[in-house]
Amino acid sequence: MIKSFRGQLADGGQDTIRLSTNNGLTGYRIKKFQVIDDEPGEYEVEIVAKLYTTEQGTINNTINFADPGLLGVVFYANQGNQAIVSSEVVIFDSVAINQDIFVTASETPGSGAKINYYLELEQIKLDLNEATVATLKDMRGRE
Repeated sequence: MIKSFRGQLADGGQDTIRLSTNNGLTGYRIKKFQVIDDEPGEYEVEIVAKLYTTEQGTINNTINFADPGLLGVVFYANQGNQAIVSSEVVIFDSVAINQDIFVTASETPGSGAKINYYLELEQIKLDLNEATVATLKDMRGRE
């Protein structure tokens, strides 16, 4: 089963995607993560949107694949002309998660752009051992 989520964030914004269950036996894998600015073609914008396993205190456009809490990232650029749009998506889809995840957005200063995000998660059944491992990784910050 595929579950989808969507929302809009301003620069420095963060949304919580509620996934946790009482028994932790329902897991998810990220299948799709996309973003687009709120007024394509109106102004020049660069956006970095990221998915994390933990709530972020500081939201920026720095991408660090060594961060154990990072699940996926999208870099989106629109040069103010709809004919020149680029997007790069990296998803660590082999990771099974069973706790809440967090979407963050950071955009080029000065444009005032908001981002729209779309997220698809594949729902999977976890056995007791998989659920325990996924929960412990979330609790320990994905070490």
